[in-house]
Amino acid sequence: MRTKIITKNEISYQIRGAIFKTYYSLGPGLLESTYQEVLKFEIEKSGMTVQAEAGVPLIHEQVNLNVGYRIDLLVEKKVLIEIK
Repeated sequence: MRTKIITKNEISYQIRGAIFKTYYSLGPGLLESTYQEVLKFEIEKSGMTVQAEAGVPLIHEQVNLNVGYRIDLLVEKKVLIEIK
């Protein structure tokens, strides 16, 4: 288990590497879900935690509304990734 606290800049640097590796490996034109799974795998290989399809609440007038927003990937509980 990692004891060093990793910064957002360090996280984003590793994510960019995983993105390029994923894209160059798979190429264009596949389903978003394919890129999401491979990218999640590549990021986890670097030792970071990744949560797929993380729920995001919508709070309006102090009421938590269940509208089903989802983040494609949440890395280290700090960086959001939306795959397009």
